[in-house]
Amino acid sequence: MANRTAAPAGAAAVIGALGVVFGDIGTSPLYTYQTVVNTPDSTLDRDLIMGTTSMIIWALLLVVTVLYTRLLMRADNAGEGGLLALFGLLRLRSRNRRVVGVCAALAMIGAATFLGDAVITPAVSVLSAVEGLESADTGLQEAVVPIAVVILAGLFVLQRFGTDRIGRLFGPIMIVWFLIAAFLGLTSLVRTPEILEALSPHWIVFLVIHQPWVAFVALGGVVLAITGAEALYADMGHFGRRPIVLAWLAVVLPALIVNYLGQGAEVLRTPDDAANPFWTLVPDWATIPMVVLACLATIIASQAVISGSFSVVHQAGRLGLLPHLQVKHTSTHNSRQIFLPAVNMMVAVAVLTLVVTFQSSAALTDAYGLAVTITIVITTVIYLVLRQTQRPWSAGFFVAAGILLVMLFFLAANLLKIPTGGWLPLTIGAALGTIMGIWTWGSRRMRAALQKDVSTAEHSIDATLAGVPLDHRVPGTAVYFTQGANVAPLALRAMVDFTRGVHRTVLILRVQVSDQAILPPTDRTTVVVHDPGVYEIECRVGYYERFTVPELIAQVRDAHPELAATDTADIHFVLSHVSPRHQATALALSWRQRIFSALHRLGPERADVLGLPTDRTISVGRDVYF
Repeated sequence: MANRTAAPAGAAAVIGALGVVFGDIGTSPLYTYQTVVNTPDSTLDRDLIMGTTSMIIWALLLVVTVLYTRLLMRADNAGEGGLLALFGLLRLRSRNRRVVGVCAALAMIGAATFLGDAVITPAVSVLSAVEGLESADTGLQEAVVPIAVVILAGLFVLQRFGTDRIGRLFGPIMIVWFLIAAFLGLTSLVRTPEILEALSPHWIVFLVIHQPWVAFVALGGVVLAITGAEALYADMGHFGRRPIVLAWLAVVLPALIVNYLGQGAEVLRTPDDAANPFWTLVPDWATIPMVVLACLATIIASQAVISGSFSVVHQAGRLGLLPHLQVKHTSTHNSRQIFLPAVNMMVAVAVLTLVVTFQSSAALTDAYGLAVTITIVITTVIYLVLRQTQRPWSAGFFVAAGILLVMLFFLAANLLKIPTGGWLPLTIGAALGTIMGIWTWGSRRMRAALQKDVSTAEHSIDATLAGVPLDHRVPGTAVYFTQGANVAPLALRAMVDFTRGVHRTVLILRVQVSDQAILPPTDRTTVVVHDPGVYEIECRVGYYERFTVPELIAQVRDAHPELAATDTADIHFVLSHVSPRHQATALALSWRQRIFSALHRLGPERADVLGLPTDRTISVGRDVYF
């Protein structure tokens, strides 16, 4: 089903994954348990404590361990993970255009809500850690927001160095965090070992039967325990599946279960500690060191979704859902470790705005979790559709379908939070989803406008160059870019019509981006010879591959003897530059047209995207009217 690539699973890779991937889900004990046991309209009794503790543990086992590490992370797109990678795999495998169209809309919604979570997670995580100062008499209670702002600003500055270096820095810190979290839970658990009964799911059934409404509302808090699960999948391209799964099973899952059991034991002994059971487990003398460690851990939590947002936006650009943005590769040995300056800046501004506006993690808790739930539900739906195209009615299908049913209850419970903060991720997701929809709509309209007045016969490559004999051409080689087979590019037609200056060797290049993340090295290029010296070249690349056009030309020359004499150092590149315009008679442009025009200007120069040398590149422009 998957296109798998090997990935190292040594200690260094596992530590790196701990330092980037597990910060979000690893710091959820800071705020999850207190939210769950303080469910509105509930009585804090033994049944509630045992039932909700069991809910948290089984959510980790079913959603993260079974759904993500066992099922979803095996559905990789040439080693790349995440919702959009999964959708790309479906688009590659399914022939049902209607199903693919519906899943495309779902993928846009899911990606948008994931990006909304990337804004909320850093704010709520860092605030929850810094608020540990409020439990100690430090005189810094009033400085919580400024401290959080400084920490977050520093984190976004660090992004330019890449997840590889950040992972090496943060990995040992996360190991210490999980060891201490497990130790705190264990010291509480041994004092009240009866909490171990919560490992049995019968307590969930008991709570549902006797307090169904309380159990339902509690699901809205339980989902906080699995926030970060989607980052495991989205960051899979950075580290590979095996290091992430090993880190989860060997370190993260045991530490989380023990800590949640310890918090449950604390509340069983002292119900008054339910307001903040995590910090109650920490001895007074260790409060300040633990706050520092928690701050570092929540920085890593933020890192997980920030790096995931880079992957999602990059994938969306390659799949045509968003404009291409400037991408910087931060690793010499892993091309999937990337940094998007524009995304980093926009997320930073949004996160800092939330911190200054909401002032506390409690005010953001209701906003947290809904976006994650929507993303998990949509990811599971697309996985089920893909599974049916490959192995209909398999055991994995029914397991995922059962977990989807559970997630729908989580989603329904989180919808209750819309009036008290759940509107925030929905608003962010709706805005981003609208942008994706507008970009898709505008790009389609642009292609249609370009093709509207193009006759295949009149604008074929041979017909365009028919009036320029070989002995009338200028020396050298020129590369033109086209999107259709045997269609002369706009720039080539303009050069023939206005200058008659066509090079002796003409390469007409079409780069086809596949729905597969990385293509095998064979069968990547096709060359069609037209008139003497005129070659139509098709190069196929995976949507997550790093490439430059000069590199592609060199590969084509090596693979095709007829191009062996082409001097790649003396090639000139001619781009067809298209600008969206609107009829001058239109008194008022639609809001979609205005937004699309703004998005079109947002992307980097096409020469930079294609890796073209600026001293040998020219652009021939044309206005395209909607």
